[in-house]
Amino acid sequence: MANTYKNTMNLPQTDFPMRGNLPASEPKRLEKWEQEHIYEQVLEKNKDGKPFVLHDGPPYANGPIHIGHAFNKVLKDFVNKSHAQRGYFTPYVPGWDCHGQPIEHMVEVTLGPDKMKETPQPELRRLCREWATKYVGIQRDGFKRLGVNADWDHPYLTYIPNFEAGNVEIFRDMYLKGQVYRGRKPIHWCKKCHTALAEAEIEYSDEVSPSVYVKFKLDAMPGIFEAAGATGDAYVLIWTTTPWTLPANAAVCLMPDADYVMVQVDGSNVIFAKELVEEVAEIAGWEDYSLVCGQDGQPVVLKGTELCGLTYTCPIRQDLKGKIIYGDHVTLDSGTGCVHTAPGHGQDDYLVGLQFDIPILMPVDDNGVLTEDAGPFAGLDTDDANPVIIDWLREQGTLVAARKISHSYPHCWRCHEPVIFRATDQWFVSMEENGLRGKAMDAIERDVTFYPGWAVNRIGSMVSDRPDWCISRQRSWGVPIPVFKCAKCGETVANEATFDAVIKLFYEEGADAWFTKKPSEYLPHGTHCEKCGCTELVPEKDILDVWWESGVTHTSVLKHRADEGLTFPADMYLEGSDQHRGWFQSSLLTSVGAYGCAPYKNILSCGFTVDEQGRKMSKSLGNGVDPADVTSKWGADVLRLWVASADYAQDVSISDNILKQVSDAYRRFRNTFRFLLGNLSDFDDQANAVSNWDDLEPIDQYMMAKTAQLLSDVEQAYDSFKFNGVYRAVYDFVNDLSSVYMDVTKDRLYSESLDSPRRRAVQTVLFNILEVLVRVLSPILSFTADEVWECYPEAMRNREGRVCNVQLAGWPHRSDFVPALPGKAAEDKVLAAFGGALEVRDVVTKALEDARGAKVINKSQEATVSVTAPQATLDALSAFDVSVFEELFIVSGVTFAAGNELACEVKPAEGDKCPRCWNYRELGGNANHADVCQRCGDALDAIGFTEE
Repeated sequence: MANTYKNTMNLPQTDFPMRGNLPASEPKRLEKWEQEHIYEQVLEKNKDGKPFVLHDGPPYANGPIHIGHAFNKVLKDFVNKSHAQRGYFTPYVPGWDCHGQPIEHMVEVTLGPDKMKETPQPELRRLCREWATKYVGIQRDGFKRLGVNADWDHPYLTYIPNFEAGNVEIFRDMYLKGQVYRGRKPIHWCKKCHTALAEAEIEYSDEVSPSVYVKFKLDAMPGIFEAAGATGDAYVLIWTTTPWTLPANAAVCLMPDADYVMVQVDGSNVIFAKELVEEVAEIAGWEDYSLVCGQDGQPVVLKGTELCGLTYTCPIRQDLKGKIIYGDHVTLDSGTGCVHTAPGHGQDDYLVGLQFDIPILMPVDDNGVLTEDAGPFAGLDTDDANPVIIDWLREQGTLVAARKISHSYPHCWRCHEPVIFRATDQWFVSMEENGLRGKAMDAIERDVTFYPGWAVNRIGSMVSDRPDWCISRQRSWGVPIPVFKCAKCGETVANEATFDAVIKLFYEEGADAWFTKKPSEYLPHGTHCEKCGCTELVPEKDILDVWWESGVTHTSVLKHRADEGLTFPADMYLEGSDQHRGWFQSSLLTSVGAYGCAPYKNILSCGFTVDEQGRKMSKSLGNGVDPADVTSKWGADVLRLWVASADYAQDVSISDNILKQVSDAYRRFRNTFRFLLGNLSDFDDQANAVSNWDDLEPIDQYMMAKTAQLLSDVEQAYDSFKFNGVYRAVYDFVNDLSSVYMDVTKDRLYSESLDSPRRRAVQTVLFNILEVLVRVLSPILSFTADEVWECYPEAMRNREGRVCNVQLAGWPHRSDFVPALPGKAAEDKVLAAFGGALEVRDVVTKALEDARGAKVINKSQEATVSVTAPQATLDALSAFDVSVFEELFIVSGVTFAAGNELACEVKPAEGDKCPRCWNYRELGGNANHADVCQRCGDALDAIGFTEE
């Protein structure tokens, strides 16, 4: 009979499978979304809603996506979908950075050096465009596989005419304000890539360099030392880690307020910082040295400022004279306090050189090779020159010491080779002209909200300290700097009319026309050089920095595509934390320069993806994770759940082990949905839902209040972009749901008659939970949530007017709950009261486990429990009928007694066990079914069951 009774139970029924088989099912769901035009449908649904525009930072189109790309794009999808679900209008135009040296380099490698030299620039640009287009397609497919919604058919690409023209619009505005200028100053130069680099294109890693101490001969002995008895030649002892820059030496810089002394050693008189005498003596191996002293026996001391103006013979260019100067950048942390200064080879040197009118010498060419101006070292590469120059200094008797040191040194972000500082004629954005630096600082402090909040300090310090921005590059593949040079006198020709002509040209034909047309074909008739009147003009050969190009997306995308609903400023820019010195900053400077405001209202920055040990991913370590491998093994929703579970403000670890843990969490979510759907198979929310709050049992009310609390917590987490807060809130809720409510109410769901008010009360609660979970998890588990939506109970699934996708279903609200919630105060009271009951349940559950272990009982229904508790606890529990606790503890009987502490005694239940529901209850209450309890007998009557 037991098997027969089993067939009368209301067991779960659903076509939502236990196993998601995501790698196979997700691509089919992507096809469904394509057919539904889900991105367009969401926009249409929310077209009258408040706009929220997340502006996409362009990844570089030069290879398949990596896990960092995936992490970034999924975070953006969370932002967009959570806003769209809540009714915001969320147009999202993805973009790609398609210009620049790496693409050009790959084309060079493909062609080979000989053919490369023969290839005309227009043809080279065509090949570069094809290369970029190829990887735009590959990356787009990778992002779509992750379930990211976007206007994939109409992305922005930095090589399209509309975008290229936007570059010129911003250049025009900033140039005419005096914020863009051409100047000769030292910049980072990559001798391998043959181009200038901006600060954002520099990465730092350790290098081993020579550290040399060299005597520069002064033209005369300083009088104060001569008066103290010093005779012979006098020298200043300099220190440098770049001997190859000595041919460009023009000055020696001292610390203004430091004390300098003259040391007599090995027949020489050398001047350097007093504080460093002992350290230098140890490095140089001086065993016998002394300081020049006055009549009082104390060392003669001069401040750095007092030595200023002395002259010396330059160490290599001995036909030149150098000057002693001072600067605040000099420290006494190492060296001698006397810094070799070559204004052509360093920013600090350049700035202090301007102050003291020091000439800029530049004996290094574009290839990093010393020129004839380097004297005996002409023809040497800068790296090769170091040991040769050191040996030469030793032969000259001016080398005091040389050793190797390891220090952080700038490298090119593309080829990863060390860069050099080299003065060249370049185009710059002035940080000071028209107050650009101050305005940018004001904008980020006043108008921009940062997530995490401390990130404002990061970009702020970078803007406050950065030098003028070098925006010119010596390459072919990019947007040309839109100015002209007079063929006769070399004067720059650029005015509003020429800029507007170039903008029109680029809109109509793209930037390629710059390299195929003569200026006379598109410039206004009569355009001429203001200096000499010549009408023959030569187009600028340099192209714009790719950071400039990506930086002007606020114009080339947000402004140019405003008719699609894009807004300026954007509501959010979201990228990795490295973009505080990259895209966030280039966008800020070009926007403030052109429009006087930041291009974004919010910045969300995330950490890097690292392996389980926190190491950066690299080919050499073999610790990289390919998103394609993740989706083919685990599915995109598991990857998306990993993104949601992480604290993006820090570096985020990923590995197979971590993904397995996330997969376990995903299964818990999936099993929860399956339970909800399975137990709602016969439920119709319009016909069966309990409509009165008081008709719910206490545990039902508790779960409804918990669900309302979950909704509030999730909303707050989404509002603050704390997606790990969403994950944690839902995960904890599901755990509570599974371990308490789902466990406790199975008896009502399975054993009561289908239309029993007690069963319908549970189903009403489960339906409310389902409605909240499927909608709030849709931005994260997009594939699974849509699958759940398709598997809703038949009565709701087939209802007229029901949307085809959960992404169109909207956000759940407190006002949607059925029955209506009683209000926050009443809900808090329910949570507090039932919270006490759950604390007792924990003690009872532990006692039941011990009893099972001791073979006292097999299942909890076979037990009765006696609970002792302090009187205050009993008073609180007295609000509930004892039947509430029998259901909550899943036992056949409960008694309470006063005691000093909370405790529980478990005994086997007495009486008969109902063969249908397995509870120990009086049997025969229903005359038609004497073998079962009355509740089960009534349920059997309801379905017309007869015993054979």
